[in-house]
Amino acid sequence: MLSEHTIRVIKSTVPVLEVHGEAITRHFYETMFTAHPELLNIFNHANQKQGRQQAALANMVYTAALHIDNLSSILPAVRQVAHKHRSLGIVPEQYAIVGTYLLQAIKDVLGDAATDEIITAWGEAYNVIANAFIGIEQDMYTEAENQTGGWEGFRTFKVAKKVQESEIITSFYLVPDDGQPIASYEPGQYISIKIKPEAQSFTQIRQYSLSDTPGKPYYRISVKRERGVLERPDGVISTYLHDHIEEGSLVELSAPAGDFTLNADDKRPVVLLSGGVGLTPMISMLNTLVNLNENRTITFLHASPNGQSHAFRDHVNSVAKRNQGVKAYYCYTQLEDADRENEYFHKEGYMDALRQVIDELDSTYYLCGPVSFMRAVYTELQALGVAADNIHYEFFGPKASLSPTPESV
Repeated sequence: MLSEHTIRVIKSTVPVLEVHGEAITRHFYETMFTAHPELLNIFNHANQKQGRQQAALANMVYTAALHIDNLSSILPAVRQVAHKHRSLGIVPEQYAIVGTYLLQAIKDVLGDAATDEIITAWGEAYNVIANAFIGIEQDMYTEAENQTGGWEGFRTFKVAKKVQESEIITSFYLVPDDGQPIASYEPGQYISIKIKPEAQSFTQIRQYSLSDTPGKPYYRISVKRERGVLERPDGVISTYLHDHIEEGSLVELSAPAGDFTLNADDKRPVVLLSGGVGLTPMISMLNTLVNLNENRTITFLHASPNGQSHAFRDHVNSVAKRNQGVKAYYCYTQLEDADRENEYFHKEGYMDALRQVIDELDSTYYLCGPVSFMRAVYTELQALGVAADNIHYEFFGPKASLSPTPESV
């Protein structure tokens, strides 16, 4: 419990964090990695270079300060991050390191404005928040290890099959190298894969959504080859997976994690909305819903540049053909002649005019894809009167805002 005095001091820093939040988190990561380069084995280097991790942490610090008098209100966000931490293998000792360099960053960036009183209050608040994370994550570690087929940390898997799904997306079928059972998962969850590419100084960990129905003797991930754009380089791990990981290769996986999951108990119609490789958890949800055989209405909406980049199109079309309650609808933004000739798509352009496609607005919605795609879809759904509680979404990477104008943090 925090004292009323500490709460007042933390609240007083909210306007400062709103302005200087990202400067603090940038300085934090720089100083922490300089002193503890071993932590570079955990953090996503691409997100660091693009500033996404710094922005996400700044938003979390700002949100924690804003709700310091009612931390239970941010528990869903804490649990979401805790899933990521458990999948990465974060341990309690690392929270002490983070706390030391976060407080130092606040003092360095704010200078004299960061009084001893403010630093002391933030130290107390950080310990409370860190202990909440540690407690939740310990429960998650215990659950992951003790479930049927579960394990602690990372486990060796072998690539049983590698399948090209489109010109940019490839699926990897992963089976345990020890031949023992594997943990089940909820549709929408992900696994972490740990790899040290040749010529790289550090191990790198990436999360990939599981793209098939739970209960099978393998995990399937479907990975997009991330091409560099302007100053952004090619994705290190996605490129390595595509070019160097073959059938028979060994990789390290942590047990499935994530809170973006299908609610099978909700019997309303389901709308699955995805952009690009964001369709991977939607394929898992679609396959699971069909297997439940509940005759529920399912609308599968997907946006892709064109037919060459569109993965699982034939699979989804086959599912829709076999199941009367399933409807598929595709939007392409960069059409090729083959797309028109073969009628691969339904609409040219971006995913909009959703009311013309969705039969029942009182549905449960699942969104996944690029932030700009999800922001546009989320905004349109709200304009149509869809309640926020009926819209569930997942970010690939650090959390962002779905507000039309991103929050300033």
